[in-house]
Amino acid sequence: MTAMQNKSHNPIAHLTPADIEQLGKELDAIRDRVVASRGERDAAYIRRVIATQRKLELGSRAVLLFSLFPPAWVVGTAGLAAAKILENMEIGHNVLHGQWDWMRDPKIHSTTWEWDSVSPADQWKHSHNELHHTYTNVIGKDNDLGYGIMRVDEDQRWHPMHLGQPLWNFVNACFFEYGIAAYDLELGRNLKKGRHRDPGFRARARAVGRKIRRQVLKDYVLHPLLSGPSFLSTLAATFTANLIRNLWTHSVIMCGHFPSGVETFAKTSIEGETRGEWYLRQMLGSANISGSRLLHVMTGNLSFQIEHHLFPDLPSNRYQEIAPEVRALFARYGLTYTTGSLPKQVASAWWKIIRLSLPNRRATPAVEQSPAPALTAG
Repeated sequence: MTAMQNKSHNPIAHLTPADIEQLGKELDAIRDRVVASRGERDAAYIRRVIATQRKLELGSRAVLLFSLFPPAWVVGTAGLAAAKILENMEIGHNVLHGQWDWMRDPKIHSTTWEWDSVSPADQWKHSHNELHHTYTNVIGKDNDLGYGIMRVDEDQRWHPMHLGQPLWNFVNACFFEYGIAAYDLELGRNLKKGRHRDPGFRARARAVGRKIRRQVLKDYVLHPLLSGPSFLSTLAATFTANLIRNLWTHSVIMCGHFPSGVETFAKTSIEGETRGEWYLRQMLGSANISGSRLLHVMTGNLSFQIEHHLFPDLPSNRYQEIAPEVRALFARYGLTYTTGSLPKQVASAWWKIIRLSLPNRRATPAVEQSPAPALTAG
C-alpha cells in the first residue's frame, strides 16, 4: 500500500509488508472462527428481529388509524419510524449483504429480500456491496465517500460549488432513500455523459420508478386511506416517520466514514493490493460509534463499522462479540481504533463537511480528483 491521499503523516509507516500480511492472517482466523460457529442462536436472532419489526410496524399502523388524536399520532409515528429504521438497518442492509444466506432460508436471503426503500435491492447490492466495500474510501472509486457530491479531503481541488455542500448534505439527509436510489443509478454521471438513452440505464431507471411508485402507494395512499377520517394526519405521520428514518440512516452512515481520524486513499494506493493491505484499508477507513445494545441494534450494528468493513458477510449480531479482539489487534499493530459516542461522531462528521466546503488555508496540490458530481450515495 502506497501513501494515503497525499497525507503529511503516514499511520502505517511503522509496519513492514510482513507485519501487514501477518495482520491479514490474524483477521482471517477471526473470520474463519465465526463462520465455523454460525448456528441456531444466530438464526434465532435474525428471525426474532424480523418478527419484532413486523409487529412494531403493524401495531404502529393500527394506532395511526386513530391519528386524529394527538397521543395516537405521536405513539404511532414514533413506532413506525423505529420499525422503518429497524427494517432498513438491522434487517434489510444486513440481509442484502448475504449475512444470513448460510441459513438457506428463501425468505431471509440476499437474492429474494426486497426492502422498505425506494432503491431496488439488486441495484443497491451492486453499488454498495460490490463497489463501496471493494474500494472503501478510495477517492474517485468509492462514491459512498461524500455520496458523490462533496469534497471529502483537503487534497481535492476546491471549487466555489463546494460552499453549498453543508446545505445539500442536509437536503440529502432528509430525503436519503431517494438519494441512494439516484446514486445507485449513477444518475449524475450518466446524465452528464449523455447516457440517458442507453438501454441498460433506462431499464434500471424504470426499475427505480416502479419501486418508488410502490413505496409511495403503500405509504402515502393505501395506509392513509385505511385511516378514513384520519387520512391527513396519517399521511403526515408517515412522512414524519420516513423523515426520521432518513435522518437517522444518513447520520449513522456519516459516522462510519467521515469523522476525524478516518483516512482516505489515492487510487494508486490500491494497485496490486494484497489481502492484508485490503484489511488495513478497511481498518483505517472506518469508524465506530460507542453506545448501548439498543443503539447497536438500531444502527444495524453499523456502530461497529470497522468490524463490518472487515467482515461484511458475517452475521451482524457477532460484531460486538469480536470487537474487543479487533481493537486489541489495532493496539498490537500500533493503529488508532477510531470510535466515539453518537453525538461526538455526528458533530465530527458535520464539522469535516463544513470545513472542507471552504478553501484550504494553504495551497495544496490537486491530486486524485473525485468524479463529476453524482447525486448521492448509499
